[in-house]
Amino acid sequence: MAQQECDPVDLAARLVRCPSVTPQDAGALSLVQACLEAAGFECHRADRGGIANLFARLGPRQARRTLGFNGHTDVVPPGDAGRWRFDPFAGTLAEGRLWGRGACDMKSGVAAFVAAAVDFAAECPPDDALILTVTGDEEGDGVDGTAALLDYMAARGERMDHCLVGEPTCPESMGEMIKIGRRGSLNAQIVAEGVQGHAAYPHRARNPLPALVALLDRLARHELDRGTAQFDASTLALTTIDTGNPATNVIPARATAGLNIRFNDGHDGADLTRWLHDEAARAEAESGVRFSVSAKVSGEAFVTEPGWFTDLVAGAVEAECGRRPVLSTTGGTSDARFIRAHCPVVEFGLVGQSMHQVDEHAEIAHIRQLKAVYLRLMRDYFA
Repeated sequence: MAQQECDPVDLAARLVRCPSVTPQDAGALSLVQACLEAAGFECHRADRGGIANLFARLGPRQARRTLGFNGHTDVVPPGDAGRWRFDPFAGTLAEGRLWGRGACDMKSGVAAFVAAAVDFAAECPPDDALILTVTGDEEGDGVDGTAALLDYMAARGERMDHCLVGEPTCPESMGEMIKIGRRGSLNAQIVAEGVQGHAAYPHRARNPLPALVALLDRLARHELDRGTAQFDASTLALTTIDTGNPATNVIPARATAGLNIRFNDGHDGADLTRWLHDEAARAEAESGVRFSVSAKVSGEAFVTEPGWFTDLVAGAVEAECGRRPVLSTTGGTSDARFIRAHCPVVEFGLVGQSMHQVDEHAEIAHIRQLKAVYLRLMRDYFA
């Protein structure tokens, strides 16, 4: 009996009904696994650190060519459910849309590539392979999500030749944009420590605030670069300044600040961290206030150079959406930052306007269109 066509809208709605707020899985990956195993995929769980991860392969391990898809079924919290038009975990289909947390980011994307893979299973050439990796830790730290799946693959000799991540990529209309790279992201905390004292006798204290403010002003005014061939200029945003001082007549001994740098491929996290330490040391020498810096890089900048694979994805998008997508490196980070060290990777998915918002939703027609793009890409890739 022929495999029945997989409906991506029904699967997406069932996934939304799983309240899989990171790190909870709530049965989401079991739904995906059941669909794929019924179509002949070999599935394995690659759970780590309390995070649910799914690896699925169709075709031989030593395949002639292997196309991969990646996505996540974890979601951010819904916030005040009373502000939603529909229950955020009801998976309501109304007004031509699927409503609920994760409908846009990115359970519909996962449902679309799973549905496409199920339909393609009967067509897949015997010497080629499809690999699907789905994690429950993209909205969290990511340490035990796609990174764990790639470790699992490396330990078993599994490899993708190219990969598509199904994150929402289109700003306003379907087919508008493909992401071929992402900026890097660095978060830093700066601590300034002086000497506490009475505000009426500032000469008996060492106020850390003027020195910290001067340092932050210098950092914020600094031009990191003017952009590169594939990226806009890097940015530095101050995110918080705190003293924890409830008194009006006390000079605090300690103040902290936070900042985020979104950087292009003209930098790496280590160079930017050294720059922050150097600037803090300069401020310390000038002021006598002691400074310390702690920085964490959540992803390095990367770009997949335009070529055969990006053209193939763009062609599939154009054929199904009626427009040629632009190739972009805008936006935040995604799990593509892990995959880029494994194989060339691009991202294409739904319109992302409602992701993480109250009343998150996806157009039903767009979900079906996305499945058609993915199915065409599979066919074109192995043609």
